[in-house]
Amino acid sequence: MNSGGGSLFGEDKETGPQASAPLAERMRPATLDEIIGQEHLLGSGKPLRTAIERDRVPSMILWGPPGVGKTTIAQIIAKMTKSDFLPFSAVTSGIKEIKEVMASAEKAYRSGRRTILFVDEIHRFNKAQQDAFLPHVERGNVVLIGATTENPSFEVISALLSRARVFVLQALKDANIRALLERAAAHESIPFEAAGLDAIASIANGDARTALNILELASQTAIEGEKLTPEVVHQAAQRQLFYDKSGEEHFNIISALHKSIRNSDANAALYWMARMLESGEDPLYVARRLVRFASEDIGLADSNALRVALDCKEAFEFLGLPEGKLALAQCVVYLAAAPKSNSIYSAYGKVVDDVQQTRNDPVPLHLRNAPTRLMKSLQYGKGYKYAHDQEGKVADMDCLPEALVGRRYIVPQDIGDEAGIKQRLDEVDAKKRMDERKVDG
Repeated sequence: MNSGGGSLFGEDKETGPQASAPLAERMRPATLDEIIGQEHLLGSGKPLRTAIERDRVPSMILWGPPGVGKTTIAQIIAKMTKSDFLPFSAVTSGIKEIKEVMASAEKAYRSGRRTILFVDEIHRFNKAQQDAFLPHVERGNVVLIGATTENPSFEVISALLSRARVFVLQALKDANIRALLERAAAHESIPFEAAGLDAIASIANGDARTALNILELASQTAIEGEKLTPEVVHQAAQRQLFYDKSGEEHFNIISALHKSIRNSDANAALYWMARMLESGEDPLYVARRLVRFASEDIGLADSNALRVALDCKEAFEFLGLPEGKLALAQCVVYLAAAPKSNSIYSAYGKVVDDVQQTRNDPVPLHLRNAPTRLMKSLQYGKGYKYAHDQEGKVADMDCLPEALVGRRYIVPQDIGDEAGIKQRLDEVDAKKRMDERKVDG
């Protein structure tokens, strides 16, 4: 199939982007060999490169963080396969636009031209919009290339996902960014100190577009002839932390925080919490997670942990930002250092299983109150033994439904405060067994 012309890229192959275009656009790779990083997909003999070179490109989802080349790869695929390239944005397009574009693509297909439909931020399309692509992808009217920074398992409908291959792009390493910056600096004749480029690579956080934008801004703000130093770079750029409060990275980092505290790694826990707070996460969300952790992973091993977590929440609400962050930090370190036990978490899970999977038997008669004459005549409360009147404050009496008598949900551990609770519960069990033997005897 033949292409409809190079103008679909917004530039001519011969002339390239205009000199007034941003540096990131002027340095956009024109061939697969010019792409830095993604060797696991685009290296010699790798799956995506092979498919492109054989002109057997499937519909696909390019999933990866910002600035790793998703748009560039899509444009190069269109060039190499001599296909029309049609960019499409979820931000500005609806069902009406999708239908119009699909009609044009179908017409082009019938005339022997192939269309690559590039859908940027495909995760922003709703289900109805994504459904509109399906019949055209199935019939081969278009090759769909979707780009997303979000996990497609959650953001792309299953019917569309099953008809596309998912290629995972990786954040660029600092060495990749550094090589790109050196290439751009040489291309633009920008003088620099090595440490200046290192500073840009650190700030860019694996995002090539961000790195080139910082390089361009720093070169424009520097005194003429002055080399780019770390000081010049930091004056021209503000560090942007990669974090999306509603996206997958949010869940990845809160998971890292929780698991670091569970593993008693206070340093890692402080780091992950700071990543969240300094990126704009709601501190009360973090506080709620710490309260949850105190019961789920510490529980009876340190009963004070729950009080510390609740005090932390109250302190933050009283102090606000930025001082309240220290209360959260203090709580994180306390929870990380505390003895760990999931006895309560495990016990409640077992209880829920029995509640959901066994008969909901009535409360035994001896545990029921009998405030009326009728209830007494029905033997409500008969056989109840008042624990305070019994030796050791424990009555010889079963309190579970008959079908569950003997169940043991709580298995205390010999750690921290829980060791004392374990000793007490063991003593209670021993007394009950003794009382049972007396009855049997």
